[in-house]
Amino acid sequence: MSRQAHAAASSTDVVLAPNDGLVWLMAMACGLSVANIYYAQPLLDGLASAFGVDHGSAGLIITMTQLGYALGILLLVPLGDLFDRRPLVTLISAAAALSSGAAALAPNFTVFMLASLALGVCAVVAQILVAFAAHLAAPESRGRVVGQVMTGLLLGILLARTLSGVLSDIAGWRSVFWCSAGLMVLQALLLGKRLPHLPGQMRMGYPNLVISSLRLLVDEPILRRRSFFGAMIFAAFGVLWTTLPFLLTTEPYHYSESLIGAFGLLGAAGALCASQVGKLHDRGHSHLATGISMACVVVAFVLMGAWPAILLAICVGIIILDVGVQGTQILNQSRIYMLRPDARSRITTAYMSCYFLGGALGSASSAWLYQLAGWRATCALGAGFVLCALLVWASGKRHAEKANVA
Repeated sequence: MSRQAHAAASSTDVVLAPNDGLVWLMAMACGLSVANIYYAQPLLDGLASAFGVDHGSAGLIITMTQLGYALGILLLVPLGDLFDRRPLVTLISAAAALSSGAAALAPNFTVFMLASLALGVCAVVAQILVAFAAHLAAPESRGRVVGQVMTGLLLGILLARTLSGVLSDIAGWRSVFWCSAGLMVLQALLLGKRLPHLPGQMRMGYPNLVISSLRLLVDEPILRRRSFFGAMIFAAFGVLWTTLPFLLTTEPYHYSESLIGAFGLLGAAGALCASQVGKLHDRGHSHLATGISMACVVVAFVLMGAWPAILLAICVGIIILDVGVQGTQILNQSRIYMLRPDARSRITTAYMSCYFLGGALGSASSAWLYQLAGWRATCALGAGFVLCALLVWASGKRHAEKANVA
């Protein structure tokens, strides 16, 4: 084992390499955990009918899970620097099973919203595992390992919609959350058995730990910059997937929930390119690749906004958008995990809090805007978020190229 590998492994003798079995187990767990945030997306029209609320209120379900995720990232993810991550992720996975059961049993919209908030909080297992994988990986292969773990996470985001749409058409929307509860129980058992032990490296009180996570945004300019990119890109992602079900249930489509959910498969291209994007980071092309990835998202919204009644335009737009969103996310995380090896969980907290607050902003604003002005207005909103990020990216180009840091 090399000195670099020993440094990466720290107090455990496990060193992750690309394509290790443990890497793929962590990738699977990331996907299953984060899927809980997205099961409701293709069901929004049906959930609105089931609970007797309008589309704007139904869109707040997605906002609630994203706010829960941001809350969990702020309050739970920093614990990965304080405690052993193995029991931590096992306990949170078990809590996710209980939250899914509560959603399945929800008698009204208020209870379902609270269960959605809890599911969002518990889904942070994914981010604890991403930081864990980055810590265990050797420095020379960290981008590829993070990319592979993120592939599982991103596939979970995308396939969650397909699975929930199919299950809902077959057995009703409640079956989606019963299925999720069972998967979370299985995940808790597997992670509790297979993950290595890694004691926390920090010795500070919990309030100071949380505050120090946010302090990193002040102290680390690269983290602050990349967090803004992430917030804007995920706001755009939220715009698309919150309003797309409303578009596809109207003229000229009138699609079922299972067919709407199947559109998530189109985004698999973005997830499958994740490890390749990680290689670009490892080769020193992070800044240019980030700009290209974000530009793809703008192009996608222009395409879908120009031809909303043409199915091919929507499908191609979804593919391009997901490639851009996932590519930006991989590049962001690969870069920020180079900053402070002793604080990777807290770096995750700072970055992902911004990321999911951006997503909550996108989903809430787009649901409201769709009711007021329709599909084209929401496409303009999504493109506008990313254009703001591109302006910041372009303003820092000269410094980033000189220092090769962003």
